[in-house]
Amino acid sequence: MLTYKQELQQAKEFLLEHDDYLIVSHVQPDGDAVSSTLAVGWLLSRLGKKYIMVNEGAIPKRMKVLWHADELINMTEQRPEGDFKHVICVDCADFLRVGRTRELFADDALILNIDHHPTNDRYGHVHVVLPEAAATAEILYDLIHEFDVEWNADIAAAIYTGLLTDTGGFRYSNTSPKVMSIASNLLSHGVNGPELAESLLEEMTLPQMKVLVKALNTLQLSEDGKVAWVYVTPEDMADTGAMNEDLEGIVNFPRNIQGVEVGILFKAVSPDAVKASFRSAGKVDVAALAQEFGGGGHVRAAGCRIEGGLDQVMSQVIKAVKKAL
Repeated sequence: MLTYKQELQQAKEFLLEHDDYLIVSHVQPDGDAVSSTLAVGWLLSRLGKKYIMVNEGAIPKRMKVLWHADELINMTEQRPEGDFKHVICVDCADFLRVGRTRELFADDALILNIDHHPTNDRYGHVHVVLPEAAATAEILYDLIHEFDVEWNADIAAAIYTGLLTDTGGFRYSNTSPKVMSIASNLLSHGVNGPELAESLLEEMTLPQMKVLVKALNTLQLSEDGKVAWVYVTPEDMADTGAMNEDLEGIVNFPRNIQGVEVGILFKAVSPDAVKASFRSAGKVDVAALAQEFGGGGHVRAAGCRIEGGLDQVMSQVIKAVKKAL
């Protein structure tokens, strides 16, 4: 088993030895996925390497202020040409999470896997996996420091965004002394912390507010008050004009009720499939819970997709959560 430092060194060699990279992350990329993708792109650009950044799913609109975010291709709208032999996967807990971008991998592709999810099975040929990291962006902060490149406000803002979003504005339990030290250093490179916090964590679109109201109207609690959940239907999304990114953070509302140990957001994506997002107060490992249903994530934040109707899936999941409690 390699040490973290040795894994960083192997990743450095991977980035120096090859060229013409494909950078991907998980489907429906969030703040850490987007910022980590852009951070790798920024590093490769400084190394004079060719690269392309692709994801399955649009990036959140509020992320488009970041360095070269407009170059991140949404594969549901555009399919790049070519089979890439050198692939970098960031913030992707398991290989299936790369989604349709897998179509761009050459059969003999070499994969660098950079991630912080404890459920990561270390797929790929080279991997840097640090479950203790608050975000994949934290790992990239360390990796970039392995190179002789000059930091600027662009890369600092990307790394800061990953940390800010995955720590809930430096409020979650993964906000370590190292995270705060990194944030301090990034601010010294010109990051506008208050502006990023406002746009990434505070501002809401009108569709986002409307779909939140719809979701809160479905709020239910278990008999002992330890499990709370809400749900959103395709009709809710259509009625409010909400996008997938507008659902981000809704799961925290049932979780934030006093006495609740596990909060859940169910999103019906079709008559026969539901996505479940979990948040835990600490007593339940929701990553393990999500894994039971083919998903994954972190001890306090995880998710999965389950085949079945909304009522059936909700009943099945609530039963599993109660058992875990």
